[in-house]
Amino acid sequence: MSELDLKYVLDTFFALFSMVLIIFMVPGFAMLEAGLVRTKNVSSVLTVNTMIYAVASLMFLLIGYTVAFGSWENTSMSIWAAFLFQMAFVGKTVNIMSGGVSERVRIIPLMFFTVVMGGFIYPFIVNISWGADFLADTMFDINMYDLAGSTVIHSTGGWALLAAIMIMGPRKGRYKDGKIKVIPASNIPLVVLGALLLWIGWFGFNGGSVGSISSVENADTVAKTIMNTNTAGLAGALMAGILMYIRYRLLDITMILNGALGGLVAVTAGPDLYDMYTPILIGAIGGALVVFAVPMFDRLRLDDPVGALSVHLVNGIWGTLAVGLFVEKISFLEQLKGVAEVGVIVFVVSFIVLFIINKIVRFRADDEAQIEGLDVQEVGVEAYPEFKRAI
Repeated sequence: MSELDLKYVLDTFFALFSMVLIIFMVPGFAMLEAGLVRTKNVSSVLTVNTMIYAVASLMFLLIGYTVAFGSWENTSMSIWAAFLFQMAFVGKTVNIMSGGVSERVRIIPLMFFTVVMGGFIYPFIVNISWGADFLADTMFDINMYDLAGSTVIHSTGGWALLAAIMIMGPRKGRYKDGKIKVIPASNIPLVVLGALLLWIGWFGFNGGSVGSISSVENADTVAKTIMNTNTAGLAGALMAGILMYIRYRLLDITMILNGALGGLVAVTAGPDLYDMYTPILIGAIGGALVVFAVPMFDRLRLDDPVGALSVHLVNGIWGTLAVGLFVEKISFLEQLKGVAEVGVIVFVVSFIVLFIINKIVRFRADDEAQIEGLDVQEVGVEAYPEFKRAI
């Protein structure tokens, strides 16, 4: 076997292995959301996450990959491995959105939006950032550095979620008489399992985005990228825990885990560029942003059961801008421009698409369905049939 063939095989295996790690994020999102919603909505959440993986992935196969990259040609690894790695990302944008509208979103209209996101919106954002670059040499050309998608994936999902929440409104009874009703998580062990599965998946998410492991230099870059990813998650968890203890004298595990996820989102834009200490600061700020952003969105009456806006949108923005702040060769203004362009495109297009779908097939479950639970109304299978349903 020639050296070129060996590199081809190693990079193909690396892409496939990274893809498997990223797919672990599918049950990660599912378990996290299932634990954070009430028992009467668990089957609905699990169905949504499963269907998102199927629908978004198939749309990316049929349409999205070509929209994003122009062709399937690849000389450094198997074209099938290259596709599968990129396919693993696509559903995450809708997973982010679906968690934030859970407990009141109907499945069928959400799948209609998943078709559009998986086939067109997300691939277009990939095109102008990582892919074929439809807007190259125009004033709208995006030159930001975003290794694994703080903006391209996480902010994209966050902007779509913001549009969806504005159209759908909050859950029934969430905000009443000027007060915020706290709706506790139903299953903390599932929340922990889901968050840790996401954390593990992030190693493939960021490490795999280096693109190659078949040389000493690339192998070192992959290892550093994974180390920095993990470091930011650790720092985010610790900062969230410290701030919650200072404020409430309590260690809220859900906020600690969301702090970790915030740190992971924040470092995703540039883990290959940082030294071993910078991710501590980036992750810590990410964890702090989650702690402060969650109550801020509640004050704005933007009902987000899983904290996805705080974790993915806020930290997607922060993480992308952080590259411009901490890496000398990266322009902060280009990072800011990329964040702004993606935000405007995704929010406006998502709002229009969601608005149209909502006029045809209503997104929001009616009050009766929300009271009874979407497990009964949407899927006909209750996750905990022997439990008394919470109102």
